[in-house]
Amino acid sequence: MKFNYDTINSDDGPVLLALTASADMERFTDKHSHARGQLFASLRGLLSVGLDDGVWIVPAIHAVWMPPHATHSIRSHGPFHGWGAYVAEWACADLPQKPCTLRISGLLREAVLRAAAWPMGPLDIANAHVAAVILDEIRSMVVEPFGLPLPHDARLQRIASALIADPANPRDLEQWAEWSAMSARTLSRRFVSETGFTFSAWRQRARLMRSLEMLAADVPVNTIALELGYSTASVYISLFRKTFGQTPAVYRQAL
Repeated sequence: MKFNYDTINSDDGPVLLALTASADMERFTDKHSHARGQLFASLRGLLSVGLDDGVWIVPAIHAVWMPPHATHSIRSHGPFHGWGAYVAEWACADLPQKPCTLRISGLLREAVLRAAAWPMGPLDIANAHVAAVILDEIRSMVVEPFGLPLPHDARLQRIASALIADPANPRDLEQWAEWSAMSARTLSRRFVSETGFTFSAWRQRARLMRSLEMLAADVPVNTIALELGYSTASVYISLFRKTFGQTPAVYRQAL
């Protein structure tokens, strides 16, 4: 999209606004929408994003794009540190028209963090160039499926939250069922009906989602396997390859 000084600033404000935010505890924003398109991500940790068709867990290596007026809620798991960019509705015509996740590039992250430091008010030409880079990155980033669905049942959500907080927790299905005051059969059946995954498959994918962040932080593969509760590094590597189509080492190089 070509900008000139007359279009980057309008009665609705500049074409792009950006900010960073942090909190020492979990942060929750109830269902809402924006007149602008919104791109947001955490710098560390997992986010839960609520949409009309469910709740999804998104790792820090992905950003979430919400087109204008898309209803959503957001929850952080643990302390929150993240960023957001808001794009004027008129500039969203050639951006994704449905909520989606995008693999974050280093260029996109750094450009948004720079934009977050701008003073409030109209953009000058130099800042407009950075805004154009951000929009080009959103436009060109690969759209990837939302990470992991959360169940709707409050008891299952409590289990899911505990597993997100401690992916290596060794409790088996029966022990989790007892912990949540429900039968193992009910837990198993409802997990499948509400997430599309069996309980064990969901827990395994939650561990793998956490491992994506650890890979991005250059944590050694052996350490990741140990901290996430895998019996050996080779088991972790095998499951990672089966899920993502490549080894952790290759994935880290791509990052």
